[in-house]
Amino acid sequence: MAPITVEEASEFFKGLQERIVSALEAVDGTKFHEDLWDRPGGGGGRTRVLQNGKLFEKAGVNFSLVFGRMNSEFSKQVPGEGDEFKATGVSLVLHPRNPKIPTVHANFRFLEKGEKSWFGGGADLTPYYPYTRDVVEFHKVWKDVCDRHSAVADHACLKKWCDEYFFLPHRQEARGVGGIFFDYLDATRTAWEFVKGAGDSFDPSYLPILKRRKDENYTQAEKEFQEYRRGRYVEFNLIYDRGTIFGLKTGGRTESILMSLPEKARWWYDHKAATGSPEAALLEYLKPRDWASMTGDEIIKPAG
Repeated sequence: MAPITVEEASEFFKGLQERIVSALEAVDGTKFHEDLWDRPGGGGGRTRVLQNGKLFEKAGVNFSLVFGRMNSEFSKQVPGEGDEFKATGVSLVLHPRNPKIPTVHANFRFLEKGEKSWFGGGADLTPYYPYTRDVVEFHKVWKDVCDRHSAVADHACLKKWCDEYFFLPHRQEARGVGGIFFDYLDATRTAWEFVKGAGDSFDPSYLPILKRRKDENYTQAEKEFQEYRRGRYVEFNLIYDRGTIFGLKTGGRTESILMSLPEKARWWYDHKAATGSPEAALLEYLKPRDWASMTGDEIIKPAG
């Protein structure tokens, strides 16, 4: 069976970007701005960003196909011989205006270095004022795609990996409520079918939540709490995120790499949520749970 090529993978990812952007434009009613860019050293990409939309303060959906050489220090950290690489993928982060709508992230990528080639990616949800139904339905979509491709995607393993990866050690808390995460998945044809299925699962995992919550009322205080929690998002992406680190270490386009950051965030000093408040309830949602086995009707109460 013919191996997966970077050209084959890039065609799918480019089409996936098109489909996701079209779906988001239809809901928001605002067009994405497009930047075509070249990478010094080889390749380039197509960045699409929406700012000041009706629903999104900032939303980015990026496609890239890059190749060239890694610096020797970084190359030692990446599987495969030598320092030449090819990589392609699509990545997105959506920061809604309404704090009742969760932020969402997803990325799917293919990388080739020497004789090694593999897939990585996943999707995770970051709510500020969570609804159990939304969290459960999000997880059920990702469990379903894993179950359909169980030969290469064990949902329990990928969920655990996600819970552990999107964790801020210096805060001792999760960034959000998780989803799935995988990396260094050997680029077999079976794995490729899973990756394509996962990419096509993004819209059904998130758009129903977006449409359900887009008209929820919110206060200025709730908006400020959303911006405070966005600070955690910034901390994770700048300190720990593998995609950010890979892009910067391989000379990618900085504007596209940092499109994941929100337009506005804040850092309150030593903030403590009031006991029994909706803000305190968020911390209970951030504790890993078997969300996909729940009905969505369960009430998650704040501690205290």
